Amino acid sequence: MSYVIPSEFVTKMIDAGESKVFMSTKDTLIRAYMAGAILALAAAFAVTINVQTGQPLAGAVLFPVGFCLLYLLGFDLLTGVFTLAPLALIDRRPGVTIGGVLRNWTLVFFGNFVGALTVAVMMAITFTFAFEVEPNAVGKTIGTIGENRTIGYAAHGAAGMLTLFIRGVLCNWMVSTGVVAAMMSTSVSGKVIGMWMPIMVFFYMGFEHSIVNMFLFPSGLMLGGKFSIMDYFVWNEIPTLVGNLVGGLTFVGLALYSTHSRTASARGRDGAAVTIAVKSRRAALGESPPKSTSAASTRNLPEQSGLSTRARLGIADCDGI
Repeated sequence: MSYVIPSEFVTKMIDAGESKVFMSTKDTLIRAYMAGAILALAAAFAVTINVQTGQPLAGAVLFPVGFCLLYLLGFDLLTGVFTLAPLALIDRRPGVTIGGVLRNWTLVFFGNFVGALTVAVMMAITFTFAFEVEPNAVGKTIGTIGENRTIGYAAHGAAGMLTLFIRGVLCNWMVSTGVVAAMMSTSVSGKVIGMWMPIMVFFYMGFEHSIVNMFLFPSGLMLGGKFSIMDYFVWNEIPTLVGNLVGGLTFVGLALYSTHSRTASARGRDGAAVTIAVKSRRAALGESPPKSTSAASTRNLPEQSGLSTRARLGIADCDGI
């Protein structure tokens, strides 16, 4: 499935972050709006499956269809740009500034929110025959979700807030892994398989995704959920956003960048790494350094059948770690 090695797809991550920072306002808003709308439809789809089948796993298995579609179409979720845009700043790409990153986040937030809200209104209409009848079973379930994931957290005070934040962290750890997984392959099938797995995990585990919640909670309010707009923002959306930022940037963006981008550039040529290791090894053994300590000097070491220079020196092959 045309696998792309980590050092290459991390470069793609940085390039993607740079392109999003410099994207025009119009394109950023359109792509964010469509991403929010498609993900909201996928959430409604998954809840419908859960209600009609009584099997939450079925909804989790099928929910990623929306995520895969929106990324194959080139649309942007806030959870994704939380991870990608800062990498261009950290990598010191020319012209990338903190202001540019914050501008991108702000535009994507509003685009996602309006897109998800549009679908929330549409689905509320379909669940109630344009608000003329009581919500159907799916609509009532969505209203209950909104209550449990706002007032339910508030009932536990600080412990509830911490739980909410951690669920946000775990969510974007998985979601951003899905974003990166799409860069691990050059084939559509490879991208879809890579995205599908972590998205399924986050949805089934009930982690908090800020964009999915932009659909669930406004629609829950329209469908009779017994919580307020303030409950939604204070006891869900804002802590979830912070958790999503920390989870995606820390456990995906910075983790991959620090080990596959920074390390690759600092290591330099293979010969230079071997030379440094030879010096350290000889110093530890109390040996005097030869006149020439170049990589070529390692060829004079006694040959051992089947062992490379690295193995003879006891040097770990860190390229595969």
